[in-house]
Amino acid sequence: MIFKALADIAVVVHLGFVAFAVLGGLTALRWPKMVWVHLPALAWATAIETFGWICPLTHLENALRIRGGEAAYEEGFVDRYLIPILYPEALPMLRWPLVAALLAINVAAYWFVWRRHGR
Repeated sequence: MIFKALADIAVVVHLGFVAFAVLGGLTALRWPKMVWVHLPALAWATAIETFGWICPLTHLENALRIRGGEAAYEEGFVDRYLIPILYPEALPMLRWPLVAALLAINVAAYWFVWRRHGR
């Protein structure tokens, strides 16, 4: 029971990280020093999606699910949880538009931060 709960917590943490990677640049509009926290997260999320790597949080969740008597899964977090919600019939070619959107949102946010604080 405890391992299933921990696996669920890992999913929530993972979802929080994904949300921060996608929208974290917007936090820098209010707190400019967040750039130094967000840029590594953005770089990691971009690398994971670009190269098709599996995030360590996925491995952690799988290990916890196995310890809790559930089955693990092969695909990554985005493919398992987010793609079925956002795109019920996920196509492999969606990877690049997702990476482009991830970068575009944050480039726009950082452009506003730079215009406001960085000249």
